[in-house]
Amino acid sequence: MSDTAEPAAPATEFLATARTLSEALPYMRRFAGQTFVIKYGGHAMGEEALADLFARDIVLLKQVGINPVVVHGGGPQIGAMLKRLKIKSDFIDGLRVTDKETVEIVEMVLSGSINKQIVSAIGRAGGIAIGLSGKDGSLIEARRLQRRRRDPSSNIEKILDLGFVGEPTRINPEILQPFAGSRVIPVIAPIGLGEGGDTYNINADTAAGAVAAALKASKLIMLTDVAGVLDQAKRLIQTLSADQAERLIAQGTINGGMIPKVETCLEAVAGGVAAAHILDGRIPHVLLLETFTEHGIGTMITPRGAEPARGAEPK
Repeated sequence: MSDTAEPAAPATEFLATARTLSEALPYMRRFAGQTFVIKYGGHAMGEEALADLFARDIVLLKQVGINPVVVHGGGPQIGAMLKRLKIKSDFIDGLRVTDKETVEIVEMVLSGSINKQIVSAIGRAGGIAIGLSGKDGSLIEARRLQRRRRDPSSNIEKILDLGFVGEPTRINPEILQPFAGSRVIPVIAPIGLGEGGDTYNINADTAAGAVAAALKASKLIMLTDVAGVLDQAKRLIQTLSADQAERLIAQGTINGGMIPKVETCLEAVAGGVAAAHILDGRIPHVLLLETFTEHGIGTMITPRGAEPARGAEPK
């Protein structure tokens, strides 16, 4: 065989892996000791293969010295349980109307089966996780969420009754801080505790953003079922400052269900989070691709006045 022969296919693959690891090293060093809050939901959570990969990636983040905090959703699983129990469920502006009976089911599904499935998956991947509800230690204090809608015929504004749908009023970060210096990964169900002891169902995006701001996290990472923020030609926008994101909302480029996700990111970076990321959770290892590679794979949103940039410096 000639000394100049091409490497065999397996050797080529090994070289590609080695290059990837080498590219990741500066990012691992930069983010060691920092906190990432990761909102987990959508297809990434619903498909078993993706769920296992997510668990492995979370364990890897912990292994290289990053402190991941997982906040999960569970809308489809809640809907399935309510259907099984023959409990009717309505939505207003994308939010599930939650009466006393429904909120008990929501808490059972989120804090029970879903939370423990994620904890178990992380355990199978070699990590140590602990499941928490926002009610544990008053981690997430909440109040009833109010929505208003103007009647187009009468022009009268009405307050919509969503029942026990809540919004965070205070996050108690001291509940989570001890995990940063340990081997334990917290997994949080977005259930809030009201002043009178009421239980509130909180949107997982909203809860994750509030937790990230309270922890002054390095990153808020939101796993969705879309590639990220798209421009008018449906091309991915890799980087945005808060100012740019607000202009795109005003222009209508960011619209529909992406608006509340971007607004959550904007609130997080305004609250002290260094960067917020919107990623397609359907892509295997999307967390690692966004965090440890030069160009990333989703949309990164930075604070107001910042110049978003990828490339020369780790994100």
